[in-house]
Amino acid sequence: MAEVQTVAGLIEAHALARHVRMSPQKARLVMDLIRGQRAQDALQTLKYAQKRAAKYIEKVLRSAIANAERKADEAGAPLDVDELYVSKCFVNEGPRWKRLRPAPMGRAFRYQKRTAHLWVGVEEHHVAAAERTAAIAAEAEAQKGVRGTARRVRKALTGRQTPPKKGKK
Repeated sequence: MAEVQTVAGLIEAHALARHVRMSPQKARLVMDLIRGQRAQDALQTLKYAQKRAAKYIEKVLRSAIANAERKADEAGAPLDVDELYVSKCFVNEGPRWKRLRPAPMGRAFRYQKRTAHLWVGVEEHHVAAAERTAAIAAEAEAQKGVRGTARRVRKALTGRQTPPKKGKK
C-alpha cells in the first residue's frame, strides 16, 4: 500500500488509498490545493477545507509522512518533518459501481457510483537533504578522528611495554 525510497540522499515516500467512495473530479479539486506545499501547511489547509474529500486526503498525507519518518529511521538518518513537502499528488479513477433505479412503466434507469484512488507523495527539500548529508559526513569524520586517536593511544601504550629479556635470570 505504501512505498518509500531514498534517492541520492533525498528521502521520498508516498501513500495510496484505493477505492475511496467519492468522485475523482471532486477529489482533484482538493488535491490541487495542496500540491507543492510544505507538508505541515498542507495538513492545515486540509483541516479547514470545506470539502468532503479533504478528510480522506489528509489521512493519506499523514500516512505518507509516517512512511518517510519510518524510512529515515531504518536508514539511521535524522529527518526533520518540517522539511517535507508534497512533491506529487494525483487522483485516479477507480472502478464504478453500476446501479439501477426504478423508473415509470416497469423500466429501470442506470446510474454509476464512482470511486477514486488517492496518491500522495512527499519528499524532503533538496536544501535540507544536502544539510543532512553534510551533517552525517561531518559526524562520520569526527568519529573517524576519535577512533583513530583511540587506536594511536592503544598502540602507544602497548609499544611502551618492553618485552621480557631472554637470557640471564
